[in-house]
Amino acid sequence: MTGTKDRKRPVFMISVVSRMLGVHPQTLRLYEREGLISPQRTKRARLYSEEDVERLAMILRLTRELGVNRAGVEIILRMRHRMDVLQKEMDEMMQFLEEDLRNDFMRKLKKMFFEE
Repeated sequence: MTGTKDRKRPVFMISVVSRMLGVHPQTLRLYEREGLISPQRTKRARLYSEEDVERLAMILRLTRELGVNRAGVEIILRMRHRMDVLQKEMDEMMQFLEEDLRNDFMRKLKKMFFEE
């Protein structure tokens, strides 16, 4: 399984990403100027991570297949980010609740079996 850190590591040059996604490098530069994507840079080279490529693929699906304009794409990406943050918070809360329930259950078991 690929870790989150690996997915964020910048490894692809713009020419590779443009071939992978079937778009002109200028399109990728435009998306960067518009703030839809932020590749990392080493000197003057743009480097894209696996996560960046997935985000670009989503942007292209939204614009090409669904006809969403760039303003709509920005709104959708912001909403998706908010949903991801909320999901993470919810997962953390569920983990906390599960630990709390587990601890409470263990206390009750100990009390039942070891205390009279």
